[in-house]
Amino acid sequence: MGQDQTKQQIEKGLRLYQSNQTDKALHVWTKVLEKTSDPGGKFRVLGCLITAHSEMGKYKDMLKYALDQIDTAREMEDPDYLTEGYLNLARSNEKLCDFQKTVSYCKTCLNMQGTTVSLQLNGQVCLSMGNAFLGLSVFQKALESYEKALRYAHNNDDKMLECRVCCSLGNIYVQLKESMKIALQHGDRPLQALCLLNFADIHRSRHDVDKAFPRYESALAIMTEIGNRLGQTQVYLGVAKCWLGQKEFDKALDSLQRAQELADGMGNKLCTLKVHCLSEGIYRSRGQQEELREQVVKFLQCVEELELYCGMCGESIGDRDQKLQALPCSHIFHLKCLQTNGTKGCPKCFKSSMKPAFV
Repeated sequence: MGQDQTKQQIEKGLRLYQSNQTDKALHVWTKVLEKTSDPGGKFRVLGCLITAHSEMGKYKDMLKYALDQIDTAREMEDPDYLTEGYLNLARSNEKLCDFQKTVSYCKTCLNMQGTTVSLQLNGQVCLSMGNAFLGLSVFQKALESYEKALRYAHNNDDKMLECRVCCSLGNIYVQLKESMKIALQHGDRPLQALCLLNFADIHRSRHDVDKAFPRYESALAIMTEIGNRLGQTQVYLGVAKCWLGQKEFDKALDSLQRAQELADGMGNKLCTLKVHCLSEGIYRSRGQQEELREQVVKFLQCVEELELYCGMCGESIGDRDQKLQALPCSHIFHLKCLQTNGTKGCPKCFKSSMKPAFV
């Protein structure tokens, strides 16, 4: 079966499926799969079968077709097809509640940046990742993924994606309410504070700052009482984002200053990095060039201290699906860089030892 005939049969199956003649549609698509010699057509018909079996709740069959689709994409060596295939693989595992695999496949999708399809599907990927984190009860990461998915939905004017994300946010809200109830019954103050922080972040993501602010305030009160400085920092970062959404830049900067003081006191470079990133955006929008340059310098210094780049090739660590190798000195490099370098020992430590010492 050639390309044209394959396309015609796929379209015939779609018409049958849309008219609720599911069994007939599946029969047509299965026959196409058996007879077609066109890899692109095979990939597309597998996508139709994945969607149909997902909607029928036949998730094991959905996974089987997703694995076939990945194999087809690998044969074609096309990054667009691979991205879509990994997303379907992630969704299949999400439906089967294998959440760790879902997160792994979603990260693979997000690492395949630059393709046309990946830019269109990133919102769906973030939604699936958020659902997986929610399944693992990792509320903060679930919320972060949902917020990213919402941004993609707004940027692409994708109302269906926005609706699905809001439904998922409703699920996280329900689970948090249950967690809060248990925390209150057992007098678990740290868990209460964490739930309040997550509630506040959810309201902020929905642009409901009137509900977000009092929950941030309650979370901050408990975290201050129990001495959770990291939690306090996260509260101030959330409050700053609320003020940013309302264009209250001075108030946002005040919250960021408080967050930075706490982050510096703990030595938490990731929180400091977030502060500089948000501050940079404020000064850039206000055209304050001197302050902007200062924040850019501090941001880059923080990135260097965090050692987020391979010390050999200069590319970011963790941005792509590449194996990493930690040496005994704790410096981290891409494994391929160490293998091709041909030198013994740590390149960073070697460079440091070669720096001239002044007395």
